[in-house]
Amino acid sequence: MHRLVDLRSDTVTVPTPEMRRAMANAEVGDDVYGEDPTVNLLQERSAELLGKEAALFVPSGTMGNEIAVKVHTHPGDEVLIDEDCHIVKWELGAAAFISNVQLRTLPNQKGIVPVDEYAKRIQAGDDHVPPTRLICLENSHNAAGGVVLPLEYMREIWTLTQRHGIAVHLDGARIFNAAIALGVPARQLAACAHSVMFCLSKGLACPVGSMLCGSRAFIEEARRVRKILGGAMRQAGILAAAGLVALDTMIDRLAQDHARARRLAEAIANMPGFRVDLETVQTNMVYVQTEQPARCIVQQLETLGVHCLDVFPHTIRLVTHKDVDDEDVTRAIDAFAKVSG
Repeated sequence: MHRLVDLRSDTVTVPTPEMRRAMANAEVGDDVYGEDPTVNLLQERSAELLGKEAALFVPSGTMGNEIAVKVHTHPGDEVLIDEDCHIVKWELGAAAFISNVQLRTLPNQKGIVPVDEYAKRIQAGDDHVPPTRLICLENSHNAAGGVVLPLEYMREIWTLTQRHGIAVHLDGARIFNAAIALGVPARQLAACAHSVMFCLSKGLACPVGSMLCGSRAFIEEARRVRKILGGAMRQAGILAAAGLVALDTMIDRLAQDHARARRLAEAIANMPGFRVDLETVQTNMVYVQTEQPARCIVQQLETLGVHCLDVFPHTIRLVTHKDVDDEDVTRAIDAFAKVSG
């Protein structure tokens, strides 16, 4: 029996043996009191890696994003954001529920909203309109196919927001994928935002957790909001230990995931019944357009030992990760060939 090839998401990764050993042997304390040395070290390492003053370990990327929105805004403020980003599409309306803010969504082309479109919508606020307090970006951009936002574009957004005195939050769930695709250090992308969230539990293969990075004052308030949301944990060093291993061992290998995604995309693009925009295959994601209903294709692939996700009625998402090797990619290509046409 061949093992299952699971391409649904990079969240399905399991911890490496080194992570499991580190978790078993982690030195721990009560993180609510700031006394867990492993959590503290992970926070220090994460902040240093992204060039920020401080960082906070949070249970999930969604919580990290929503804490950032809450800290940067007041009820009734407006947030500018592209209509396909994770905060809008897949966080259950949390920005409205938690922060009482208005999300003004803008159309994008492959994750990019033109800078002048943002500029036209920035409002100072008066008796009739809410003030714009925040722009949220996502890099790499999930719904756009895993594309990366160019560094120069992010710098232009940063310059715009500096001129208007508003904040930038970067949903960098996969910021290291973006950095490797662009060939730049992640801290250069992070320098274009006041706060950055990145996930440990996706391509970095940790079982749980994300990091929220920013200034010391921002993180101090973020810690308070994390407590309000129920995200403060006690001996969380058992989880943080895996994060330390990930920062040492799992970032550079993301390039392998990108290469495998490209191989997968190029093969499927040549099959009848499927279409792949190869321009969007820049990191570890492949979005496949299907002539048949995507759910039917997904079900057929499951019988062949390949799991993937139908994200839209005629769109399948494939995500490569450290638990998918070259042989698995071959098996997935063969399975798609059998259901094509």
